[in-house]
Amino acid sequence: MNTLYLDTAIKLAIGLLTLIVVINISGKSNLAPNSATDQIQNYVLGGIIGGVIYNPSITLLQYVIILMIWTILVLCLKWLKTHNHTIKQMIDGQPRVLIQKGQVDVEACRTAGLTAADLTLKLRGQGIFRMADVKRAVLEQNGQLIVVQAGEANPKYPVITDGVVQTDILELLEKDPDWLQEELQQLGYADISQIFLVEYDQGQLNIVTYES
Repeated sequence: MNTLYLDTAIKLAIGLLTLIVVINISGKSNLAPNSATDQIQNYVLGGIIGGVIYNPSITLLQYVIILMIWTILVLCLKWLKTHNHTIKQMIDGQPRVLIQKGQVDVEACRTAGLTAADLTLKLRGQGIFRMADVKRAVLEQNGQLIVVQAGEANPKYPVITDGVVQTDILELLEKDPDWLQEELQQLGYADISQIFLVEYDQGQLNIVTYES
């Protein structure tokens, strides 16, 4: 009996240490999900630790190997999403504009799996009871609804992230990639791939490069 408790304690300690290592290596400060893949990773990790530590038929070596495989898969997935924008969009999806100037995009709601009741519930949760009061509502990848009400100042829009032009944001701003390229060239930035982030804020571009 004591051996069983000791084995369980060791497995739990290894699981916690693995979790700390993955959080530090991946650059995250906690396990709060920012996307669907983050949520799935948390579920899988919970299943590994919770389902294995109480199973005496799974040896300590097998448990360590399973955790190593999970860690490698998580880090490889993070690397792919960081270095390939297409893969990131396929895995995490992208923000969806559900309401623009009081008009609901029904097709966008259906694509996101939101019913009319779901949408109104999210709006009521933020104290909004009329669609006409919504200037813009965006459903983020983590399921959070970001709402800008009529009369409020627009938030800062990221028109470039990780060296990739966000064409959907430019469309919302009634701009195009050619306009953005010209603005960047005038500011002395010719190579978009060297730009980490560009925010559009009240007609101005705030630029952060990889070097800075």
